[in-house]
Amino acid sequence: MSLLNFSEKTFLVFGVANRKSIAWFVGKTLEQSGANVLYSVRSDKRKTELSRWLNPENIFVCDVEQESEIECLKQSLEARNVRLDGILHSLAFANFSEGFKLFYETQRKDFLQAVEISCFSLVEISKHLKTLLNPSASVVTIGISSQVTAIHYGYMSPIKAALESTVRFLAKSFSLDTEVRFNCVGSGPLKTSASAGIPGFLKNYLFAEKMTLRKRALETQEVANTALFLLSPMSSGINGQTIVVNAGMDFNYFDEAIVEKAV
Repeated sequence: MSLLNFSEKTFLVFGVANRKSIAWFVGKTLEQSGANVLYSVRSDKRKTELSRWLNPENIFVCDVEQESEIECLKQSLEARNVRLDGILHSLAFANFSEGFKLFYETQRKDFLQAVEISCFSLVEISKHLKTLLNPSASVVTIGISSQVTAIHYGYMSPIKAALESTVRFLAKSFSLDTEVRFNCVGSGPLKTSASAGIPGFLKNYLFAEKMTLRKRALETQEVANTALFLLSPMSSGINGQTIVVNAGMDFNYFDEAIVEKAV
């Protein structure tokens, strides 16, 4: 039996976009550890793409912008008598199609859509799937390692801050009649397909690598490993928390090499 004890447990993973995404690494590691893994993706197109590597019978289509589709997902899971030991919520979206804008130039429709997909979806997923969760199940979402004001990250920083707050309120409200836990992984910058769409991300990513204590960029599997720990019974005493995974970059402000170049 592995230390994390995933054998024969069932997990639902939201947010696999491709084989570079955090959700992919979490899902595949769960599978390798003997877990039964179900996946929820946004569209039929995404399901078709992922069916090359994942069992299509375990892939459900659910656009979380539509609450009705979350309810349909619940019904599909109920039809298969699914009981969940955990959920990974790795969903985020921001519309940068018009390129870089200062934060105060953010359009209402873009901000509200990003909140709906990246944050409020966790509330609706938790509400609709509550009855399918085992009493001590774990729900994990993916945030960021610090509420940075990097200008190119735009409006996603305050939305990720809202996500972290949402985790705490879900943990509190679920505690009234369950022991279901909610936690967040605060990830440092990663080289993923999603991050590639953020204007100016590459420069910030390279700077973040220099800010790490080890001078080596964060790996997606490292973030996934923390999510796996939080999904496991090994983390049973952790609830309503954000666990930072960024190789120390958030407190390495006065790194000698960086200071020398700056001055």
